[in-house]
Amino acid sequence: MFYAVLAYHVEETVQSWSPDEDAALMKDLLEVNDRLTRAGKLGPAARLGETAKAVTLRGPADGIVIDGPFAETKEQLLGFVMIEAADLDEALKIAADIPLAEIGTVEIRAIYNVPGS
Repeated sequence: MFYAVLAYHVEETVQSWSPDEDAALMKDLLEVNDRLTRAGKLGPAARLGETAKAVTLRGPADGIVIDGPFAETKEQLLGFVMIEAADLDEALKIAADIPLAEIGTVEIRAIYNVPGS
């Protein structure tokens, strides 16, 4: 089963990091990515763009486009990792090893296949 590991943090805090602080986190993330890749547990992973440049689509069909993410949270979704795990317990164990869990909030959700996709 696949799980999405969604990384949340206060975006202003992340943007305030020095290039060296950011590079240190990325180094740690890449080490975990390499380990999960070797174990066959890693799917797509990405660092997301700024929330100020995001838009939200609400409603059916054309819907309403709203500037910004406007989630009801003080933290913003800043990135994700897709992992493969036997069950939620294994997904939690893998997610706990990802440095993002140490600096912010990580949400783990099962990913279900959409028939025909």
